[in-house]
Amino acid sequence: MRYSSEIIKLIFAPTIRTKTLIELLMGPWIVAFLILFFCSCNKLVEIPQPNNTITIEKLFENDPNANAAIASIYSQMNSGSTFYNLRYANGLTTIAGGASSDELNIAGFLYSQFQKYSFLSTDGQIGMSFWTPAYNQIYQANAAIESLSASKGVSPALKTTLRGEAKFLRAFAHFYLVNLFGDIPIVTQSEWSKINLLKRSPVDSVYSQIIQDLTDAQAALPSDYSAGGGEKIRANKWAATALLARVYLYKGDWANAEQQASLMINSGLFRLPGDPDSVFLKNSDEAILQWQTQDAATNKYATVEGTNLIPTSHTSSAAYSLTAGLLGVFEPNDLRRSDWVDSTKFGGKYYFFPFKYKVKVGTAGGVTEYYMVLRYAEQYLIRAEARAKTGTDLAGAQDDINMIRRRAGLNDLDPSLDQAGTLAAIAQERRVEFFAEWGHRWFDLKRRGEADAVLGSRAGWRPEVKLWPIPATELITDPNLVQNPGYN
Repeated sequence: MRYSSEIIKLIFAPTIRTKTLIELLMGPWIVAFLILFFCSCNKLVEIPQPNNTITIEKLFENDPNANAAIASIYSQMNSGSTFYNLRYANGLTTIAGGASSDELNIAGFLYSQFQKYSFLSTDGQIGMSFWTPAYNQIYQANAAIESLSASKGVSPALKTTLRGEAKFLRAFAHFYLVNLFGDIPIVTQSEWSKINLLKRSPVDSVYSQIIQDLTDAQAALPSDYSAGGGEKIRANKWAATALLARVYLYKGDWANAEQQASLMINSGLFRLPGDPDSVFLKNSDEAILQWQTQDAATNKYATVEGTNLIPTSHTSSAAYSLTAGLLGVFEPNDLRRSDWVDSTKFGGKYYFFPFKYKVKVGTAGGVTEYYMVLRYAEQYLIRAEARAKTGTDLAGAQDDINMIRRRAGLNDLDPSLDQAGTLAAIAQERRVEFFAEWGHRWFDLKRRGEADAVLGSRAGWRPEVKLWPIPATELITDPNLVQNPGYN
């Protein structure tokens, strides 16, 4: 996990042009303050540290500075909005996962390797857009955890909360890395000499670390959204709980998946909006965690997916269109089909595109949408799958599924469905509920062992592409790493 100074500068370049979370906390000067910290730390980048660099101790010397340092990690995860610098946490997981599965068609060359499965270890998109930013965020989280523990100026209560947030963010990055690359290095400290030659850890070990971090975060974080000024833009107890429920589901730990999802559902703090069009509004009742919309050069006051997935007009080409296979699985009268899908006619042909986000270009002071990261509907389908897998509460599983179906304007399931039928209904609901959203379909096909059967007839498919190649630069700088099968 060695990066050049040019890469670090690119990843942490300032893109915020409006009053974002950091500025609300500290004022505009804190942006440069934090960039100096994250770009100058010679534990990760082997360049001399300038004499005027603000030290880590200074950054974590008091409550406001420490709070802004954690807020900056969120901004880094959500930064980079142009067509050419999307990254894993701000839209590219949706595009890459949708193209790698059976959701999205990509019209141009950019990102076409995810549709063609033409992955190379030298692919800059995989390294620069997934591996590098995820590990940079893990590094930032580790540096924050260590600095908070050593700080004498941050109040004890805030220390606990901020360490909880940092552990959530560390778990979040590890989660996407392990699901994209399989066995990966687990990084839980920032000292370069101890992390530069790490080996890949088995998936189960990575999940154990993620579970530990989320359990710690769950205990440390508040139940409210006070850290974000009442907005759902910073992780709290419920964000940790929601991601923990998903992790247990992916591991096949049905009892714990049901337990954590039930905690979410029984909290009384979230609900399913009656109208699907209301789901992706900022601070919607369904939102558990969202990234704050910011004005970053090309996505003017709009979410990154709204900017990139919505065509310029209804007569222009669609860079990303929905596959006929996906469009064909919606049931008649499903509101998700009418509310979350739109079309453009170009060259005499209709192209259908994701329309969960409605704003391609917004206006200052009129932001209506935030980028959804975790949402309440998933918890019903997690609990339904956990219940159906054990086979002990099919009625309860069907009740959970029906909650999602009713919001979509559909009838309840036939209560006589057996276990196999109930699991098939869950897979169907996950497909139409979470299409073009954070790679859910790609991950679902892989974790259920269905990827080869569903995607095997696609051009370029081979079983090895279920995992992406470890970037070649990482193999060079860390001889203890080994490549995934099927790649050089």
